[in-house]
Order: sequence, then C-alpha cells, then structure tokens
Amino acid sequence: MNVEMVMQELEALGKERTKNIYIRNGAHEPVFGVATGAMKPLAKKIKKNQELAEQLYATGNYDAMYFAGVIADPLAMTEADFERWINGAYFFMLSDYVVAVTLAETEIAQAVADKWIASSEELKMSAGWSCYCWLFGNRKDTEFDISKVSLMLDEVKNTIHDVPDRTKSAMNNFLYTAAISYLPLHEKAVETAKAIGPVEMKKDGNKVTILHAYENIQKDLERGRLGFKRKYVRC
Repeated sequence: MNVEMVMQELEALGKERTKNIYIRNGAHEPVFGVATGAMKPLAKKIKKNQELAEQLYATGNYDAMYFAGVIADPLAMTEADFERWINGAYFFMLSDYVVAVTLAETEIAQAVADKWIASSEELKMSAGWSCYCWLFGNRKDTEFDISKVSLMLDEVKNTIHDVPDRTKSAMNNFLYTAAISYLPLHEKAVETAKAIGPVEMKKDGNKVTILHAYENIQKDLERGRLGFKRKYVRC
C-alpha cells in the first residue's frame, strides 16, 4: 500500500465523536478521528514499513502520525530520525505515545531520552520521562544503572512541582512505574512519591487535575502488580 491508499483507509475509519475527543486533548486539523483499535486490521496487513511510516508521519495528520508509530521499524531509525519525529510531535499523544513508545524499542533509547529530559522543552522532557516508563515496563531491571535511576528519582522529587504540566504528568508516571516495575529502587520510589504528595496539573486551560503517584502505587501493590513487565512495548 502507498501513502495515498493508507490515508483513504484511515479517513474511512474516522468517527466524528472520536475526532472531537482527540481535539479536546490537543490534536488539531487535519485529523480523521480513528480509534486506535480500528487501526489493527490495517496494521496487520502492512506490518512494519519504515518508508511508509515516514511518509505518513510527514503528513501532519494526527491519525496518520499515530499509525506511523504502529507500523514503524524502530531498529531502522537513527537518532536524527527520532529528533525529526519529536520535533513534529505537537502534543502529548504524539510525543509520549508515538515517539517515546517507538524509541523504547531501540538500543539508543536511554541515551536519546536523557538528552530530551535535559532539553528544558516541555514535550521533549515529557517524551524522555515517558520513554523510561515504557522501558521499565518491558526491559530487565539489569539493563538500567541503579545509581542513575536513583538520581532521576531525586530530580523528580526536587522539580516536579515546578516543571511544565505535560512534564509533570510524565514524571508522575515515571515515579509510579519505577515503584511498580523497577524492583531495585521500589522502596525509594515509594518514599519519593509519598514525600512529593499530590501534584497539580492544569488541563483545558484552567481545569486542575490532581496527580497522586503514591495512591496509585498503593492500589497496584494491593492488586499484586509489583514487578509487572509487559512482553511488548507496542501492542
């Protein structure tokens, strides 16, 4: 299939209700409103196709950009490719759930994520912290430097209340995922979450959402999810 054929397929799958939900969360035109589950049959037909993924991502259409992440071949992507993708990611669903997820399947994931975390740019920082969430939930604990992760927990503790809102959300998720899926620093992550307490994040202009990693950690510990790892990063 070529890019024009895929765009026609995606447009046919679009729903106005889904489109409105995406727009409320930060997407802007062009967008069709395709539910992620509705993309699966098309993804199975195409499988991995990096050339097509690049063409779709370059359209600027939200659904096409999301689908690009589904069919991308992460191992064929360079750091420059990921920089181009993150620069095109204009809201968190792209930065955290397309770019960060795709990056998490590469060997350069931690190195690139570290650069983004240090960038002082909201969505790059968000993608960097989110990438570690995907990594913790999939990779063996031995693949991480415990002293480095410990310093990252310190950074979250010292800065989460002052960083941009999307970065707050990603840091909060990092804290939760470290506590549940990275056993070497489980106790420190729990203690850090308890010390931080509730975190205020603004959504939709003035609406305030309260993030509380400690409460979420306790709920999942009660469910017996300590040590949870998923088989695949991308479903």
